[in-house]
Parts: sequence; C-alpha cells; structure tokens
Amino acid sequence: MRLLVVEDDAHVASALVAVLNRAGYETVWVKDGRGALEQLGSDTDMVLLDLGLPDIDGLELCRRIRRLSDAPVVMITARSQLNARIQGLEVGADDYLVKPYDVRELIARIEAINRRGRPRELRPAGDDSAIRVGEVRIDLASREVRAGHTHVSLTKKEFDVVALLARHPGVALPRERILREVWQTNWRGLGRSLEVHVGSIRRKLGSHDVIETVRGVGYRLARR
Repeated sequence: MRLLVVEDDAHVASALVAVLNRAGYETVWVKDGRGALEQLGSDTDMVLLDLGLPDIDGLELCRRIRRLSDAPVVMITARSQLNARIQGLEVGADDYLVKPYDVRELIARIEAINRRGRPRELRPAGDDSAIRVGEVRIDLASREVRAGHTHVSLTKKEFDVVALLARHPGVALPRERILREVWQTNWRGLGRSLEVHVGSIRRKLGSHDVIETVRGVGYRLARR
C-alpha cells in the first residue's frame, strides 16, 4: 500500500515514515500542500494529512484532493476541538486522529479503512473471480485451488496467504504486510511461520514458480 505522508515537521515525518516502512507500507513524504498535489497519483492508496502546512491550509488541501482523487484521507493534527474534527470530516476526510497519538492506533485505522475499500479491489474482471498462473487456478470466491485437474487441499491459513497474493498478482508484498493481514499481527517473530506456510503451499502445488520469493521484501504471485 502506498501512503502519501503530508507533514511539514521533518522530525515527526522521519519517525512516522520509518515506522510505516517497517510495518510494510510504501511511503512518500512531502512537507507542504504543493508537494502533496504533485505527488498525488492513481497509485496513491491513502493520504495521511497534517493540517498545519506552510503553504495551503490542510482543510483546503483536503478539498482539492477530493476533487482529484478517491484515495482515503486521514487527517493527523493537533487540532482537537470538536468543530475542527467535524469540519475535517465535512471537507472529505475519512478519518481524523489527534496528536499526540499511538502509532499502533494509526496503523489500525489505516487497516480499517483499507478493509472497507477492499471489496472494490476484489471485484472480479468480467465474470471471472479466478486467478490463473500457468496450470494453477485460484478461485477466490469458492476458496478453491487446482493444479491442472487436481484439487489442492490447503489449510485456511495457506489459502489466506495465496488469496492475498492473488489479489495483487505480480506485486511484491512485504512479509510484514502478509503477517498483518493473514495473521493479524505486527510481530515479526512469526516470519518463520510464514516461510513454513509458503514452503508447504509450494509442495502442495508441486511448483516453486507460482509464489516467488522477493529477496529482502517478501513474496509475490507470478504473473499469469
């Protein structure tokens, strides 16, 4: 997930970006509204927006973002007054978090918004909800995997890993993100469990080519 972090305080931004990167997010940091509008693109999945910017007020920036993009906006600001929170939501923010905050709460809110948007992501192309990689067919709707004409019996966790990768074919997903979405944890200690599950999936599929290891990042589903 690509996050656009709009924060004028370099110290705050540096710490926030480091935490988000460790959690598996791709981040782009800009320090003002003009930079935000320049970096906002179709690949922006969410905007984390501080309201106290040097060039454009955050509320006005949110209005402009809304006119350009459907990417969710999370306002992160020291403005704690009720009226400010209401105004932020009224101009188009999807969530509002008051500083100081616990970064775990921020990540939980990011994931909650992401889950709400996921049905659009899962919408099948045409009448096909299945992903095919060579002889392997992954049916997300029926939770069924076939290798050729043979049904592949996966555990719930194994299918969840396959399904997550299948929703992003060809995209390298960080280990941290897979753990967070499948195991519902940010604890890196489960990394070995992920490796074991991937190894088991590969054995059952009879192929190491369907799920590719991306060194230093995580895994991706091979392109069809």
